[in-house]
Amino acid sequence: MKRVIAALLLIAAPAQAQTSSTAAPVANSSGSVTNQAVQVVPSRQFTNTYGGGISCQGATLNINPFLSTTTSWAAPYEPYYQEPVYDTTDLTGAKDPEGNDVPDGQPDFPGRVSFYKPIRTGQKDNFSINGGITATISIPLDRSHVRTCRAAAEKQVALLDAKIAESRMVYEIKRIKNCADLLKDGIVVRGVYAQICADVSLTNPPGVLPPHTHKIISPKPVSDREWLDSGDAGSPAAAVRIPVSPYGRASD
Repeated sequence: MKRVIAALLLIAAPAQAQTSSTAAPVANSSGSVTNQAVQVVPSRQFTNTYGGGISCQGATLNINPFLSTTTSWAAPYEPYYQEPVYDTTDLTGAKDPEGNDVPDGQPDFPGRVSFYKPIRTGQKDNFSINGGITATISIPLDRSHVRTCRAAAEKQVALLDAKIAESRMVYEIKRIKNCADLLKDGIVVRGVYAQICADVSLTNPPGVLPPHTHKIISPKPVSDREWLDSGDAGSPAAAVRIPVSPYGRASD
């Protein structure tokens, strides 16, 4: 009879289930945003100056390369952190009909850490390099003034060339005169500066005879009769022009 009653009690008694549930969600989120801007500042147009207050501007192309770097980090650096794992043991807290300890759905040792589990943080340093090129072009809108300025610049350049040629001519004339004076004085330049007067030489000016000699032939003596018969007595010989100095004019 006792065995039958015990069997009936086991069948009718509610079943006690041991349930252990642990929820430990971990969510890590990190991010960084870096905004970089390149400022393009309008530069001054190139100006060509030709002297005389003439300055002309034209189209200008500016090409500017750039290179920028960014670095970000977090401190302190922790590649891992220790996540606690709590003791979820639930063996007691309730009694069955027979008075035995059964789980009650609550941890027997709440807050007790069983061990620590290393979790990777994903923390890292960020480094970036950005490069590029900026280009700007500037074009004068008033083209008529640009053409006028260019025409004035060409005339200014021609004027400068004429002044240079004039200065060169004055220098050459002075050089030739000074070299000629040195040659007249009998001074001969040698050495390094001899080439300054290498192309200068003296000559006789127009109307001046160079130094020379004449051969004078004496006539044979003749008798008075022969001289009278020859006719020279009636027309005497013309006067002979004999130079008196190498650089003077001939005199009678």
